Amino acid sequence: MGIALQKTISLLLLILIGVFLKNKLIKEDHKKGLKTIILDIALPAMIFVALLKIEINSDLLILPVLALVFNVLMLLVTRYVMPFFGVEAATPAMRTLMMLLPSLAPGLSCFPFLVEYLGDDVLAWGALADIGNKIFVLILAYLLAMHWFYKSHGLANRSNGQKIKELLIAMVKEPINMVMIIAILLLSFGLNLEKLPVFLSESIVMMKNMMTPLVLLFIGVAVIFKWDQLRMITSLLTFRAGITFLLSGIFILLVPLPSEAAILLAVVFPQSACSFWPFAHMSAVRTMEKAKPALENKPTFDLELGINVLAVSMPFSILLILGVFTSGSYFTNPYHVLILGGILTIGAALPRILQWIKTPEFSFIPFEKKELKDSSAD
Repeated sequence: MGIALQKTISLLLLILIGVFLKNKLIKEDHKKGLKTIILDIALPAMIFVALLKIEINSDLLILPVLALVFNVLMLLVTRYVMPFFGVEAATPAMRTLMMLLPSLAPGLSCFPFLVEYLGDDVLAWGALADIGNKIFVLILAYLLAMHWFYKSHGLANRSNGQKIKELLIAMVKEPINMVMIIAILLLSFGLNLEKLPVFLSESIVMMKNMMTPLVLLFIGVAVIFKWDQLRMITSLLTFRAGITFLLSGIFILLVPLPSEAAILLAVVFPQSACSFWPFAHMSAVRTMEKAKPALENKPTFDLELGINVLAVSMPFSILLILGVFTSGSYFTNPYHVLILGGILTIGAALPRILQWIKTPEFSFIPFEKKELKDSSAD
């Protein structure tokens, strides 16, 4: 049995233990506490250690830009392709999918596997790339959510400058971003992990070592399968994965990358699960709507659809990422990446095409009116 396959099985075993704990021992408060430890302690420590082990150079500054370009491209793809999958334009479902599908949550779905399979250097590259993704999910997605809220209800919009200021302050206060700023400042003064006091560096390394097992247990504990809308969501996520593989394959084909590890990063990072942050923005909008009786029955977003997308996206992305890593160097060949992307894209679209060919009068709108009435109004 290959080393990569053995490592994958050991990681999946921890996820299965998490599933067992969910059914037997874990309560909702425990899940929240576990997630807090991961996002506020273990993940920041892991990123801090990874950043202090690399040499920052100007070439790496392109990584956040590339991630942000990916987010924007996926936003455009979602906008123009979703009607084919039966999602009407200017509906709560369309707005929800445009918020979620272009977003990435590498912290829980990608970073643990990067460090296990590719090491701290590649994890640091991924953390830098995530800065661009954070700009999208924290700032651009928020502005988009508020724009749709005011537009759909015919309200006067607030100052974008004030909203961006509030978001930037919140972004700096987030633990992950704080440690990235501190690490970059230390590196700029020539300090790395070896030059820190031993008691400090060892404490940080011990916190970092908690990351992978805690994340895998959390995935098992937190995963929720809601079968309503599952087929449609799986189809959309398959299409998202296919388009992402196609973009990665084109990028690898056109841009010379320094190593196989860098190529694999370009393949798996965009396959991260959908981010929770856009859903948080949508929830904030829903709270504003509930505060005004005239708006309560006209939701801007479909929160039930959003939570189902998040629930399916996490295990879906993890299986894809593990599949890439288990395949060894197979996906370092851009043509293999493009072929897989084409298969997934066609596979997601084929049932809709066949249904349309079989029934020419078939509508591409699969939602019943009662579903689009919006369970998010509850």
